[in-house]
Amino acid sequence: MTAIRFAHRLRLAPTKPGVYVMKDHKDGILYVGKASNIKSRLTSYFGVSTTHTPKIERMLSHLFDFEFTVTSSASEALILENTLIKKHHPKFNVRLKDDKTYPYIKIDKQEAFPQIYITRHIESDSATYFGPFSDARSVRKTVALLKKLFRYRSCTKAITGNDPRACLEYYINLCDAPCIGAISQKDYHHIIDQIILFMQGNSKPILSDLEQHMQLSSRNHNFEKAAILRDQIKAIKQISEEQSISFPKGQNHGIDAIGMVSVNDNACVGVLSIRNGRLIGIETFIMDNTQFETPGVLMESFLQQFYLSLSIPPKTILLQHSPINQDEIKEWFQETHSKVIHLVTPQRGKNLHLVTLAEENARQRLTQFLAKWWANTNTVNESLSELQEQLNLPVLPSRIECYDISNIQGAHATGSMVIFQNGLPDPKSYRRFQVKGTSTIDDYAMMREILTRRFQRISRSRLKKHTLVKEDESRINNKWSIWPDLVIIDGGKGHLSSALEVLLNLGLDRIPIASIAKQNEWIYVPQTPEAIILPKRSQSLKLVQRIRDEAHRFAITYHRKLRNKSSLTSSLDLVTGLGPKRKRNLIRKFGSVLGIKKASLEQLVGTPGISASLALRIRQTL
Repeated sequence: MTAIRFAHRLRLAPTKPGVYVMKDHKDGILYVGKASNIKSRLTSYFGVSTTHTPKIERMLSHLFDFEFTVTSSASEALILENTLIKKHHPKFNVRLKDDKTYPYIKIDKQEAFPQIYITRHIESDSATYFGPFSDARSVRKTVALLKKLFRYRSCTKAITGNDPRACLEYYINLCDAPCIGAISQKDYHHIIDQIILFMQGNSKPILSDLEQHMQLSSRNHNFEKAAILRDQIKAIKQISEEQSISFPKGQNHGIDAIGMVSVNDNACVGVLSIRNGRLIGIETFIMDNTQFETPGVLMESFLQQFYLSLSIPPKTILLQHSPINQDEIKEWFQETHSKVIHLVTPQRGKNLHLVTLAEENARQRLTQFLAKWWANTNTVNESLSELQEQLNLPVLPSRIECYDISNIQGAHATGSMVIFQNGLPDPKSYRRFQVKGTSTIDDYAMMREILTRRFQRISRSRLKKHTLVKEDESRINNKWSIWPDLVIIDGGKGHLSSALEVLLNLGLDRIPIASIAKQNEWIYVPQTPEAIILPKRSQSLKLVQRIRDEAHRFAITYHRKLRNKSSLTSSLDLVTGLGPKRKRNLIRKFGSVLGIKKASLEQLVGTPGISASLALRIRQTL
């Protein structure tokens, strides 16, 4: 029963990394888990399986609902999972009852000859901490890298400088042997300072210092020492080039990134909270009565409501949309929190990536929120009954078909047909059309074409049915021959007239038909000059909007596919040695042929499958 109830929501779940939360009927958290593919992991819980552990079986017996949060990577999902578990203490996450925290690297310069420690606890001392790291393996790799780059001691012995001989690490150039007095305490602390600078991402002073020492050693004919410094410089440069900063430089001590998605009269806002370079939480908030408000107004309203109860806001807030009265909002922050807050609407780079991730989480939350609404049988039945009454339909509209057209100035025109059965989408019955008979920008003609291609199937099946004996009827009882209880057209009166013309010509005028004009959400039906205005908060209007939006989404998805295919088969076809897979890699990375044309040779070579010679041919061809 649970699998059936969640089936539609599972189909809509993303195939991205993230964290999922299982809840009971009291909204209590049963279990928090991480996944590199949210959809696959959630599906594994509700599929037909006999491999569940007793713990999972018990958890599923209490399960009433689930939620999830999308992250940029599996590593972020791991950290967020730990944060949520510590916050909520779910009863089925028993494996983490030891309250184990994430590891840090600790350097205490108060020691005479400091060591590099791995610790899971930050203490109130004078030591410097770096982290957290996602797991013990990653922190051990970092320590091993530091050991190769900087010759610090890894032993735990007391350093007197009077040992008779050094250990093996000295002879393989991994330690400068303070134990035998081969390096002074001052010079050893200089190495520790270099390690701290390196961990802070500041390699320039280190390289400059090492360059000077290398030149000095070379002038003094100490070529062995100069060679060691040369290799050290080379290794640090390579590592520095490979490092990627998780968050924008200079802004990693307090950032909130806010993204928003709006569908009809519902909106959802996603907030990413980043402190000290660490993603500590992703929250989403549903807002209603938003249909006629601009994004700027919604963002302004959310900022005031959300940060009124937040005691310490971050220094920087990244916004998908600028608030209408941005200066007033800044003054409001100054008054309520005695703090200057920077409101930024990023256009590119890492800041934009954070806002996009917040928007993605808001979109997924709103999708799941609406899916819950559709899964409520009472609500769906109410919406169908309302629609039958308000449109004066002869029967309950159990099967509703909706059609939409998508094109840009007539190019790559496509049409969509989506089916809702008993108020719920039936994706297996969806159909898409590539408009072939209309070359001009004529939405009405395009609509007539796709409706003719669809409904002539019913007309033909009726003719065949009269010539068949009863036992042969199964041959024509396919999905194309099913009569809809209601046909909805995305458009106004003109689209309705075009659609009605098709049905009349095919002798199918008994099929109820209506159109919905997006501007005011008015419904038009044949032989009724005035628009039918459904109540703004009615379940019937939500149903019609949902069906219309799904038809639009399905049409535009196909349109984009054809457009991308066309762009791939344009000037890129002239490049010798560039196959379909490499074309797709280029389009994914640069977005378009124009983006590829603007890319440098180095950027082209950084694309999977693109060699230096092929990159040069691409540049020359484009």
